Amino acid sequence: MLRIGICDDESRARDALRHTLEHLLRNFDGQVFYEFSSGEGLVQWTGKHRGEMDLLFLDVELKGISGLQAAQLIRQQDSGLMIVFVTGYADFVFDGYAVQAMDYLVKPVKEEKLGQVIKRARELLDHRRPQTYLVHNSDGIFRIAKRDILYFYSDRRLVKLVTEGREYAFYGKLDEVEKQLANGFVRIHQRYLVRAEAVQRVERNTVTIGGACLPISRALRQSAMMALAQAMIGEDSWE
Repeated sequence: MLRIGICDDESRARDALRHTLEHLLRNFDGQVFYEFSSGEGLVQWTGKHRGEMDLLFLDVELKGISGLQAAQLIRQQDSGLMIVFVTGYADFVFDGYAVQAMDYLVKPVKEEKLGQVIKRARELLDHRRPQTYLVHNSDGIFRIAKRDILYFYSDRRLVKLVTEGREYAFYGKLDEVEKQLANGFVRIHQRYLVRAEAVQRVERNTVTIGGACLPISRALRQSAMMALAQAMIGEDSWE
C-alpha cells in the first residue's frame, strides 16, 4: 500500500494530480490519499500523524507558509517522509536539498515523469521494509522505523508499541511480534519485548528504557541478560 499526500492551495491542481496518480496506480493494490489546502494544515496533521504517510507532493508556492517552509517544519518531526516538490518555476530546485527532497516536478506535471517518481518511491519502500514494523489499527496503517521503537508490551488482547513520543495499540500476540522481529529485540518478560539498543540500564530484575522501568521475569532472566549483553557489545543488531 502506498499512502500519498497532496498539498496545493488550488483544488483543481489537487484533483488533477490525484487523477493522474490514480491512473498510474490502477494496477497496484491499495492506495490512500490525504489532501491539504495549506502548509499550516499539512504541518499540523503530520505532527499528529507521524508514520501515516509515505509520499508527499508539496506545492512550493502556497499561500501562508510556503511549501519549503512547511517541509522544513516537517523534517524536524519526520526524516523518512518522501517529499516531492511541485512548482511552476525550476528556480526552486536547489532549495530542496536542505530538506532532502526526493524530486521536483514542474507544472504542468507530465505523467511520464510522475510515473518515474512513483516507481522510485515504491522501490525505496521495498528497500526500507526490513527496517520497519507495520502497525494496523482503527486509526490507520503506520510504518514505524525499528530504530524508533523502544519496546512492546501486551495488554489483554492488545499489543502496544512504544516510541519516544507515542504508543500504537493493535490486536495481536506478543509471541507473534517477537517472531516477526527476530534480531535486536529481546523478550524480558511474558508481557514485555524490548529493543536491545534502546535499553539504558540493566539491573538484576529490571531494565530502564525510555524513562520506564520494566521487569525482567525470573524465567527469562538468564536468556534476557545474555541477549542484552551481546547487543551492548555489538554482537547483535536489529537490522
